[in-house]
Amino acid sequence: MTGSLERIERLILSHLIHNENFSRKVVPYVKAEYFEDTSERMVFKLIQEYILKHNDLPTKQSLSIDLDQLDGVHESDYTKSSEIIHSLNKPESTDITPWLVEQSETFCQDKAIYNAVVNAIAILEGNEKTHLSKGAIPTVLSDALAVSFDPHVGHDFIEDAENRFEFYHRVEEKLEYDLEMFNKITKGGLPKKTLNICLAGTGVGKSLFMCHQAAAALSVNKNVLYITLEMAEERIAERIDANLLDIPMSQLEEIPRDMYKKKIDKLKGKTKGKVIIKEYPTASASAMHFKNLLGELNLKRNFVPDIIFIDYLNICTSSRIKAGANVNSYTYIKSIAEELRGLAVEYDVPIVSATQTTRTGFTSTDIGLEDTSESFGLPATADFMFALISSEEMEELNQLLVKQLKNRYNDPTSYRKFIIGVDRSKMRLYDVEQKAQEDISDSGQDDEPLFDTSTGNRMRNKADFGGFQYE
Repeated sequence: MTGSLERIERLILSHLIHNENFSRKVVPYVKAEYFEDTSERMVFKLIQEYILKHNDLPTKQSLSIDLDQLDGVHESDYTKSSEIIHSLNKPESTDITPWLVEQSETFCQDKAIYNAVVNAIAILEGNEKTHLSKGAIPTVLSDALAVSFDPHVGHDFIEDAENRFEFYHRVEEKLEYDLEMFNKITKGGLPKKTLNICLAGTGVGKSLFMCHQAAAALSVNKNVLYITLEMAEERIAERIDANLLDIPMSQLEEIPRDMYKKKIDKLKGKTKGKVIIKEYPTASASAMHFKNLLGELNLKRNFVPDIIFIDYLNICTSSRIKAGANVNSYTYIKSIAEELRGLAVEYDVPIVSATQTTRTGFTSTDIGLEDTSESFGLPATADFMFALISSEEMEELNQLLVKQLKNRYNDPTSYRKFIIGVDRSKMRLYDVEQKAQEDISDSGQDDEPLFDTSTGNRMRNKADFGGFQYE
């Protein structure tokens, strides 16, 4: 096996300086760390640096000169590297062959997996110096298993025009809101594989918003996974109960058992979806724990969620960075956000979470991205981010102001601000009449044309945008 590896390594190095087609195909994927021998690794680095710098293949003479200019090279490494360079003779054929590319790809995959296993052992033994925790091991291994010579090198604007046209007309599956304005600004709801963040101060309504959306998703036959790191499972269920059973939270403990069971049975007959609520201790769970949970739910209950709520992001932990590691909050929170977005992509679901405002943002009536607490890396990672803003006047009117902060689904300057109604006793949100939107400054709103909430497309005919309220 060792001899075989040595032969393929020398064959790769030889074709890299004599075979332009091969070189341009494999250089982006081969890494110096794949060469176990120090001298071969040094020669590869010289070849790689020359190609990247000059966009041309090096000669043996140019490599020898570059080797002479290296500082701090041990004499034995220099001698062996020089011998390797002079042994890289031109192959009998410089035609790129599927066999050669396949062998090179296999070499890279085998070495990537080997290196990943070595790194995983180092992490387990505590010898790893990059602050990675044990939770990062599956990611390290999965990244190694994903190594491949991807033939796709980009979208050709002219040649791929037909594919692009098909993309424009492809109907994207989305999870609709039950709130008219949110459907407008997202063009019909939340797409899969996305991270969506609600920003608000303490007590404004982050959990209320997520509980309402969980109840709304259940009402349209969707499976919901609600992960809480802040409140007990029963407290989250209590809020969803109040919303769906149309009973104020203060009265839930007063209704008779028979009446409660009757309402639950009636709800069960109306929906085919499920809500699973899972509690973790604060600052103890990461995306890796959530992956394990998803696997158990699928295995034990045949449950696959259509949407995941995580209450809330800042009190999760990172699976890649050790707790207590010497990293700043920007890096740590951004790492958590990236891991959660990766979870959304891997499981093909939208994830909804929340974050706190800073102390300045808590008292502000015009929250911006700069008011995100702990890390600006969070809004940099999120696909959709909005703020919930309250004031004494709005509380008296049972209203919340929503402000778009970031939106990858639509133009964030359209309907930048709007009002939604809130019934805190029943943990419920609702649309308000159009008149309530008229006095909002900087809303960017236009009464016509309106949007079809089922598709997110603009309406062709003038229509009345009348909201609704729960009775």
